[in-house]
Amino acid sequence: MKAVIETGSKQYIVEKGQTLEVELLHAEKPTVEFKPLMLIDGEKITVGKPIVDGALVTADVAAEDKKGEKITVLHYKAKKRQSVKTGHRQKYSVITIKDIKA
Repeated sequence: MKAVIETGSKQYIVEKGQTLEVELLHAEKPTVEFKPLMLIDGEKITVGKPIVDGALVTADVAAEDKKGEKITVLHYKAKKRQSVKTGHRQKYSVITIKDIKA
């Protein structure tokens, strides 16, 4: 069974046992619940308006957060001798899909 969930304004197609990186979740509990937007069960596809009623996807959150690759941001103004160089590393939460209930 597959499901489409939304977290961090992004949508993911997930299966049971799948591990993925999502935008940082400020979860106090080790498990997180998502309400799916769509369920795919072999032949049958259930689409929610906007979520599927009665369906639930549970996931385990890893203890440590992960940092992404560093990107360099350069602000430059021509003919003004002005430039600012900064960097950024996005933080991610690692989740493992535990169960999909229809």
